[in-house]
Amino acid sequence: MKFAWLSLFFGVLIWSGINPKDQFTWLLEVIPAVIGLALIASTYKYFKLTSLLYFFILVHCIVLMVGGHYTYAEVPLFDNLFGSERNNYDKVGHFFQGFVPALLAREILLRKQVVNGRGWLTLFVISVSLAFSAFYELIEWWVAVLTGENAEAFLGTQGYVWDTQSDMALALFGAICSLLLLSKLHDTQLKYVKNY
Repeated sequence: MKFAWLSLFFGVLIWSGINPKDQFTWLLEVIPAVIGLALIASTYKYFKLTSLLYFFILVHCIVLMVGGHYTYAEVPLFDNLFGSERNNYDKVGHFFQGFVPALLAREILLRKQVVNGRGWLTLFVISVSLAFSAFYELIEWWVAVLTGENAEAFLGTQGYVWDTQSDMALALFGAICSLLLLSKLHDTQLKYVKNY
């Protein structure tokens, strides 16, 4: 399983790095995926995650790498979706930016027994997901300040004045969807993981 995961990760990473639309944007977009891989590798022996979480981390990494290859404003098949005048691949990325961190936060909070009660768990998972999303928006802002016009493709705003707010709203929606759709399956898988 882990070899298939790694093969797919590196296959998409290599593909995304071959003639990307903008080399600087590619680097900015794939760095979180590479950091995620490094964290998974460094914790794999003593804190293995559920297969569900590993799967969605890989999906999120692929979303990042595809966005890095084309830039989020120019991913094929995402132009004019639902009557929009912009390319909405960026919104897919921000949905996953809430969906996957919610699952990760849920797993860590449950396994480390950080909170008591499902209500508190839900509150903390959503709060962590929103904090992660807000921090990423701050990173986008810092990159824009430091690099000026070079950050346009990385930001992916496409002239949309409410881009930052809609990005965080989609991360919130992703976190809620993650909790609603995956909690039961996640609980089942957590029963078979060490340190739970």
